Amino acid sequence: MTNQNIKTVIQGLGEAMRAEHEGYHFYMMAAKSTTDPKGRKVFEQLAKEEMDHFNYLSNHLESLEKSGKPSENVVPGKPLELTGEHPIFSDALMSRIQEAHFEMTALSIAVQLELNAEKFYTQQAQSTDIPVIKEFYRIMAEWESGHYQALLAQQESLKESYWDKAGFAPF
Repeated sequence: MTNQNIKTVIQGLGEAMRAEHEGYHFYMMAAKSTTDPKGRKVFEQLAKEEMDHFNYLSNHLESLEKSGKPSENVVPGKPLELTGEHPIFSDALMSRIQEAHFEMTALSIAVQLELNAEKFYTQQAQSTDIPVIKEFYRIMAEWESGHYQALLAQQESLKESYWDKAGFAPF
């Protein structure tokens, strides 16, 4: 592996670490701001996963800086299972959907964060020739895709009711 390849991978890991750190803080803010108990728990779990991702990335970065090789011991855990019609918030959120401005905004931001992360990791996987890093990025892209799909499903399941009840619907 050339010094230029190592520098490029290190740069990509640094960018990913910054994004995961920002994601952690966003999800912690969302957890503290929602009044929905399930939403709070899910946002806290998403924040924990973002910090886990940060640590995985940090381990690879540290290994590359010290030895010029990625860590062979970095294995991402299992992603949070987010399934069903309401994977993020409880059904009770519907009773106050017209006032769920924060939750709908948080969903919108989270959807974009996760989509950006999925695209970034996919691009990074395609741009490296280091098998360990390529597989790590592939796993991370898949993980972020799962988050994206769950957040989008939740957003879509609430959108019509939110717009209607909050008086935003154009009809």
